[in-house]
Amino acid sequence: MAIIILKPQREKSLLRRHPWVFTGAVAQVEGSPQIGETVEVISSQRELLGRGAYSPHSQIVVRMWSFDPDEEISSTFFRTRLQRGIAGRQALIASEQLTACRLINAESDGLPGLIVDRYDAFLVCQFLAAGAEYWKQEIVSQLQDLFPCTGIYERSDVDVRAKEGLPLCTGVLAGETPPEVVQIQEGALRFLVEIQQGHKTGFYLDQRENRQYLAQYVQHKDVLNCFAYTGGFGIYALKYGAKSVVNIDTSAAALQLLQRQIALNDLDDTRSEQIEGDVFQRLRQFRDARRQFDVIILDPPKFAESRSQLKSASRGYKDINLLAMKLLRPGGILFTFSCSGLMEPDLFQKIVADAALDARRDTQILHQLSQSADHPVALNFPEGHYLKGLVCKVW
Repeated sequence: MAIIILKPQREKSLLRRHPWVFTGAVAQVEGSPQIGETVEVISSQRELLGRGAYSPHSQIVVRMWSFDPDEEISSTFFRTRLQRGIAGRQALIASEQLTACRLINAESDGLPGLIVDRYDAFLVCQFLAAGAEYWKQEIVSQLQDLFPCTGIYERSDVDVRAKEGLPLCTGVLAGETPPEVVQIQEGALRFLVEIQQGHKTGFYLDQRENRQYLAQYVQHKDVLNCFAYTGGFGIYALKYGAKSVVNIDTSAAALQLLQRQIALNDLDDTRSEQIEGDVFQRLRQFRDARRQFDVIILDPPKFAESRSQLKSASRGYKDINLLAMKLLRPGGILFTFSCSGLMEPDLFQKIVADAALDARRDTQILHQLSQSADHPVALNFPEGHYLKGLVCKVW
């Protein structure tokens, strides 16, 4: 087995069980490991720190599988980790009112680069790192045994794979091809998910608890749902008594599916308006028209893919929050989110505070929100906390 030798004093993060080894920490590579192959990581004092997956094309040159010097990376290892992840979601799996959830959440479940989501009778996987790709067949085989399903589909079509030196991949890994849309249950509501074409793995499972939280604020209210996608927040608003719901998204196809969700749940479509367009432009048009709302949801896509984009992302977050605050009636409620992992919670709160200052609105934080419980954050991997949300009352 090849060996990665660290520079002096560069083992500190591994001693805290952080799973990433960056290129700058590596003094020497002994052997000729292939991409994704398991390597041993040792300190400059030749102390074995653990074993991980080698990724020569990435700034994260090793993602650690295990810090136990006696643990071999084998089929038994993957079976144990997958079993543990599935067991952690057992209450959700057993719920008759929930047929979709995340089963494996990458580093936070001890399986770096691996995402496994369940949508009713199908599993959807993302292999985002070299090690997960290397062990793909073993992982799929173990999933078939541990979580019998109709089919397993791959959605490894994300840009991060290029940083790992991997091509984009989609397609059937086992069993049947999923249909165009798969119906899932989420509490009292049903949703249609496009596994093969939708965002991420098809649906924003990480917002499930926040959608449920929205229900208490919308009765008899005028609601504006920005970056609506297929309408998760908007459907909840209609279900729980909103007087009107305006959904804005750039994708006509997503809004068409949203319209189907309304019919699927027997909701009153006369209370809903779907607008195709750029959210920034539409918010400015609403401002100029002096249109107002009682509740506004801002759930934008990731604005910062790298640290170099963080400054421009901050401007984007401030802009949409400032515009939203100007559109809220006094005492209105703002649900505002950032899914940019590089956006620290304190910075996000400061940006929202600066937006309130520029909007000349007194604003209170009522609640701080995060990703749903099936997207856990390992304490040794704070980077896993990517979804930040604030519920604010705006006067």
